[in-house]
Amino acid sequence: MLTQPIQSAFTLPNGAEVVIETGKLARQADGAVTVRQGNCIILATVVANKEPKEGQDFFPLSVDYQEKFASAGRIPGSFFKREARLNDYEVLTSRLIDRALRPLFPEDYLCDVQVLISLVSSEEEILPDALACLAASAALAVSDIPIKEIISEVRIARVDGNFIVNPKRSELAKADLEFIIAATEKNLMMVEGEAKECSEEDLVKALEIAHEAIRVQIKAQAELRDKKGVTGKRDYAKPAQDEALKEKVTAFTKEKIYEIAKAGTDKHSRSDAFKALKDALVESLGEDVEDSTKKLAKKYYEDLQWEIVRNMILDDRIRLDGRQLDQVRTLAMEVDPLPTPHGSALFTRGETQSLTTVTLGTPLDELLVESAAKSDYSKFILHYNFPPFSTGEVKMMRGPGRREVGHGNLAMRSLKQMMPGSDYAYTVRIVSDILESNGSSSMATVCAGSLALMDAGVPFPKHVSGVAMGLITRGDGKYAILTDILGDEDHLGDMDFKVTGTRQGICGVQMDIKVDGLSMEVMREALEQARKGRLHILDAMYECLPAHRDDVKPHAPRMEKLIIDKEFIGAVIGPGGKIIQEIQKETGTTINIEEVGNFGEVSIFSSNKEGVVKALNWVKGIVAVPQVGEVYEAKVKSIQPYGAFVEFLPKKEGLLHISEISWKRLETVEGVLNEGDIVKVKLIGLDQKTGKFKLSRKVLLPKPEGKPAQ
Repeated sequence: MLTQPIQSAFTLPNGAEVVIETGKLARQADGAVTVRQGNCIILATVVANKEPKEGQDFFPLSVDYQEKFASAGRIPGSFFKREARLNDYEVLTSRLIDRALRPLFPEDYLCDVQVLISLVSSEEEILPDALACLAASAALAVSDIPIKEIISEVRIARVDGNFIVNPKRSELAKADLEFIIAATEKNLMMVEGEAKECSEEDLVKALEIAHEAIRVQIKAQAELRDKKGVTGKRDYAKPAQDEALKEKVTAFTKEKIYEIAKAGTDKHSRSDAFKALKDALVESLGEDVEDSTKKLAKKYYEDLQWEIVRNMILDDRIRLDGRQLDQVRTLAMEVDPLPTPHGSALFTRGETQSLTTVTLGTPLDELLVESAAKSDYSKFILHYNFPPFSTGEVKMMRGPGRREVGHGNLAMRSLKQMMPGSDYAYTVRIVSDILESNGSSSMATVCAGSLALMDAGVPFPKHVSGVAMGLITRGDGKYAILTDILGDEDHLGDMDFKVTGTRQGICGVQMDIKVDGLSMEVMREALEQARKGRLHILDAMYECLPAHRDDVKPHAPRMEKLIIDKEFIGAVIGPGGKIIQEIQKETGTTINIEEVGNFGEVSIFSSNKEGVVKALNWVKGIVAVPQVGEVYEAKVKSIQPYGAFVEFLPKKEGLLHISEISWKRLETVEGVLNEGDIVKVKLIGLDQKTGKFKLSRKVLLPKPEGKPAQ
């Protein structure tokens, strides 16, 4: 018999009620809850092993978010008709949850933890990803798995100047600012989102409003935990400690680590020196030492290295490569390094390098983005590749991982803010191949992507750049904000954040905060330093390419767009597609027609400019309404004793009477006009009864003297 479920509820600022429930579903999991808003229901479960695997030296947390198509009454479109591997949207949602949950676990907790979140019932207007982290945290809260705090996550958007927490889907479509924010009762944990050039102060305000809403959700989770009667957390096996060994490691390596760290060498030289010191440490322990002792010594060495480098930056204001704290590494960039792609750029910042290409396609190349609630087509695609040689490593190539999907998404949503609107007919695909990496290749992708888009002739109004920042703090109140962090500095920090934007404002943010009690004043200072770094990079980008090219490359597809009345769509397509196929065959173009409201949108593509013009004129002729008094170029179709029949618009013919061909009296048309001739004619009348067109050629010719005016 099912036990009575336990519930807790809260109300969102927009008045919507959210109910958290446990005790009814998935009762063999360590923790399981459902979160419900309207008809949207999310099931979250969490299970942790009781003991860590033998020799485990890291925390194995796995988070998977998946949307069941049955939740929206749909069947998957794949061949097997079942949910398969996570799509990019689900991967990105999983990453958002993972980044928020990971800091909650004790540093010495090494047991496998699996968090599974499923959308089991959906409502089109409710965005489930804004509730997914709440569900995951609640499942942990009602379990005995050791976590330090409860968290939650909300989406905040600005619509018509008003901030909205967890907006509806239709509201989000009109937003000029959107961020997903995770936090504990006291501290922000994670921020990711995009904006149409918002200010740093706008971002801070959004964080403050979101944090207030999160505190309400945390209170509801704590209430659910108390109702269930969870009073303590399970004990777990902690890694072995050896204080004597720790002191020995410190004595042997402390000074040497400091000397290597402050030398200001390049990445590989520094890495080799640290590895050589680690090997010397292990060798100094002797040959008879057990492997477990060697492994523990290496851990103490890495912990000491982390501490020494942080203190060096805080006390000596010295960075690993010798730069000032706010200094951006040397920049080098060029556009059009590759002759064949439609646009390309090579961007190098220090030891990080991106080779980025842009390809222009037709609407037929649009990407289908499918979720349980709805399916959309995207005309802007960005793919990010991170091959192992970029860091001098050998690894199996198994396709893009979650990191690649996440980094590519940050670059995509940043550049998307400056892309032309829906009237731009091209489908645009950006591909960033990272050739070298030592710190924020995603920000290099943003810069290279902006340059490549302008090189391709995309009407991209402003450059977008990005910079990766770091923050190191200490208990005595000292802190250091680092601009353009290295890969080695990435894991040292208490806050890693990436900010992209134009000279006018922020376009994208990704932030992970690991420190307790970060004040908004320090946050403001960090954002201001990031703004200066972003502007420095933008200045160099404008020197390289000050504006987008006026035209696409000669080998890129040409595009023309024509808006026609809805009633003419059938005439352009023709019976069974006969007319449109004939136009495409004769002109060598690709034509796409979409119905938009009361109009038809005709897009014509070809790498041959003459073909595009010919097809455009052909379509214009089909949809044109003949106007009396207009002049047309007509083609002679047949010769008769009384005149010539000419086609002056596609499929529209009229008689050019023998008396209207010339001012001279003609006995016959032969010799004056021949089939296939192109002649200019003027539409001088329309017989309302028969619908026949009256055309004249002579009125366009100089009138001989003495002839009466018509």
